[in-house]
Amino acid sequence: MQSVIDGCEQRMKKCVLSLSNEYQQLRTGRASASLFERLKVEYYGAETPLSQISSISVPEARTVVIQPWDKTVLSAIEKAIQKSELGLNPNNDGKLIRVNFPPLTQERRKELAKSAKSSSENAKVAVRNVRRDAMEELKKLQKSSEITEDQQKDGENKIQKLTDKYIDEINKLSESKEKEIMEI
Repeated sequence: MQSVIDGCEQRMKKCVLSLSNEYQQLRTGRASASLFERLKVEYYGAETPLSQISSISVPEARTVVIQPWDKTVLSAIEKAIQKSELGLNPNNDGKLIRVNFPPLTQERRKELAKSAKSSSENAKVAVRNVRRDAMEELKKLQKSSEITEDQQKDGENKIQKLTDKYIDEINKLSESKEKEIMEI
């Protein structure tokens, strides 16, 4: 029974971690190096993560500086940023690339907040699905007489407490991200 509960908790943690990672990729009007983590650049015929071919720094609140170790890849990085869904215009000065983040409009902030809320709802559904799977597993164990009915009820209570805990974490993450997005 404990293995079911432990497995359930691990899967719920992954749901929250996944939401947290998704939120890091969400542009909020502030410069963030994490926005470029998933960006792949054509480098000697292979799609290479930007972080493996350059250093990415945030010298100012609304500017990201990308300095490749190999200057020949500057134009490829510039093209990758322009093609990405970030909606940013890179400035190439021959040595490094500067990406300026324009302030977000109120309408765009509302769209981002809506997107963040949708992501949090998806994470809550995932946590509830984990709970459902764990509850079914406990029922199977009880039917096959591996655990007693009391142990099943106890396990269900523990799983419900875990569910409540992780749903609460998701709510806190969501509120925090929404507040960050709506800041002017």
